[in-house]
Amino acid sequence: MKHKSFFSLIVLFLVFSMSSNVFAEASDGTTNLPTIYGKAAIAVDVATGEIIYAKNVDKQMYPASITKLMTALLLAENRGKTDEIKYTESAKEQPPGSLNANFHPIGLDETMSSADVMDGLLLYSANDAAYMIADDVSGNSTNFMKMMNDKAAKLNMTGTHFVTPNGLHRPDHYTTPYDMSILSRAAFLNPWVKESMSKKQNTISTSKGTTFKIENTNKLLGVDGCIAGKTGYTSPAGRCLVAIYTRNGREVMGVVMDSLYYPDDTYVFDDMKKIIDYSYDLQPTVLHTKNDLIKTEILKYKPLVFFGPEKTVSIPLVAKEDISYYNNEANKKDLQEKIKLTSIDLSSLKDNKSIGTLTLTQKGKVKTYELYSTVSKEDLVKNDIPIYLVTAGIFFLFLIGIALIIRTINLNKRKRKYGRRF
Repeated sequence: MKHKSFFSLIVLFLVFSMSSNVFAEASDGTTNLPTIYGKAAIAVDVATGEIIYAKNVDKQMYPASITKLMTALLLAENRGKTDEIKYTESAKEQPPGSLNANFHPIGLDETMSSADVMDGLLLYSANDAAYMIADDVSGNSTNFMKMMNDKAAKLNMTGTHFVTPNGLHRPDHYTTPYDMSILSRAAFLNPWVKESMSKKQNTISTSKGTTFKIENTNKLLGVDGCIAGKTGYTSPAGRCLVAIYTRNGREVMGVVMDSLYYPDDTYVFDDMKKIIDYSYDLQPTVLHTKNDLIKTEILKYKPLVFFGPEKTVSIPLVAKEDISYYNNEANKKDLQEKIKLTSIDLSSLKDNKSIGTLTLTQKGKVKTYELYSTVSKEDLVKNDIPIYLVTAGIFFLFLIGIALIIRTINLNKRKRKYGRRF
């Protein structure tokens, strides 16, 4: 008993010491990051795909039951809601955390609608529902594993390898927080998956009339704008959570992986609340303010077009909107700016005509901004008025000179002509 009490005191001390500092200063000294128990996490703007918050986003980790978002997406893409799915032997073999083991035995001759299987998978996180889907969609779990990894590759989840449809632990079943953000966003943007993962509870049934009243395991659902999510846990994976929020018309999605699990099960949900609140409060870092000089381009041209002196002028390039990004460890690592200009000449220098683009590359996101010149053709023409006046004056004098020469020649001709008569 003394050893247990001593261990409990150590745990309480560690928890207190971690929770006493809610925010920590980032390495660049500019942004206060929330301190979370999860070993890795990410928050993403659902509409744009931009990463807002990042912590170890490329770390390979075990996903546990948030794997089921891939299983749900493949079901939605290959079956309809009213299709009937059989209960299979591989489904019945699944451990507790399944409808068969936790509620009521299900016979191998029973079926469920795809809609009910989807709800069992995402609300209750039923392990047997995942194998029902795998067997129905692809014939067996081995074929389904290939489908999962093919879909992951198509989504550009480069740090992921799936083995089981329900996420039960295997050493070679892994992903990264960044890859999970890609999958979670794709799943949420599927109307059927979104509908299911947004439900708080439902009653589902088999073809024999066996019913199961299930509730969503996501404790945040319906709180502070949380509209959907998926939980996960195994001992090697720790507590995992995907949650999607909407506030003031803006949707932000979070992924927390390998957080703490204790009987009251609050840590992963507290982690999620912190990174979501932080993400909604964070303002983008502006790299180039609207209408500020980004670069100058050298233009050589002849005011008189085909002849005369050549002028060299600097053409200022600006954007008509702020160029910005979210300052985090993932974006900063991959941040690049690339300017691409079209052929610049006098005819292209118009107020509303783009003369090039600036491409801003972040992790997993490329944003393109149009670039404009603050100098127009009319501005250059005005500056060249002295050249035009001098040229016109020279041309005028040239004409006068020609006229005088012609007059002199004519006078000489007349003198020679009339001089002979006298």
